[in-house]
Amino acid sequence: MGPPGAGKGTQAVRLRQRLGIVHLSAGDMLREAVKQGTPLGLSARGMMERGELIPDDLVAQMVEERLRDPEGARGFLLDGYPRNLAQARRMSEFLEGSGRRLDRVLALRLPEAELLSRLTGRRVCGTCGAGYHVVNKPPRRPGICDVCGNEVVQRADDREEIVRERLRVYTTQTLPLLDFYRESGLLFEVDATGTPEEVSARIAGALEEVPR
Repeated sequence: MGPPGAGKGTQAVRLRQRLGIVHLSAGDMLREAVKQGTPLGLSARGMMERGELIPDDLVAQMVEERLRDPEGARGFLLDGYPRNLAQARRMSEFLEGSGRRLDRVLALRLPEAELLSRLTGRRVCGTCGAGYHVVNKPPRRPGICDVCGNEVVQRADDREEIVRERLRVYTTQTLPLLDFYRESGLLFEVDATGTPEEVSARIAGALEEVPR
């Protein structure tokens, strides 16, 4: 868990590689559905561009379908889901019904000013998906992908007005989940400032405390 720009995707990839479990990113799955023009993607496209949350039922169906896949039998890592109490309660019921449980909920924390800088500066190759940042990781040639040589663009949902709306939605709808998971003893809050390596080390420390 964590606000947009806190580094959930970066840390999720590192955890996936370390633990050897499937990584399910709700945002990536939705963007792929939009790209492929699936019924879900067509329904979600406008809402994503405005920074709104996708209806609970649509996202839950997508996530649960992936969790039923045999590749998730060894464990799974959820990134960007659940995002509100209704999704969290549905997830708990789904896992209980399939004989599984959550081991730990990691919540990344970062000041709003840094979140804005991270998100509005992000750029992505529209062809191969390689990621950049105008300050921290610019392409060698402005606007041109280092990997495939095609155009690097700003995602519609990384524009400042959309970023501010995404942060408002997170504060009002997702932040209450911290109390939900804190009461269940699953929550561990992680300082997301510093390098990806420093944040990874903090996450490793949180996972070492998970009871087996």
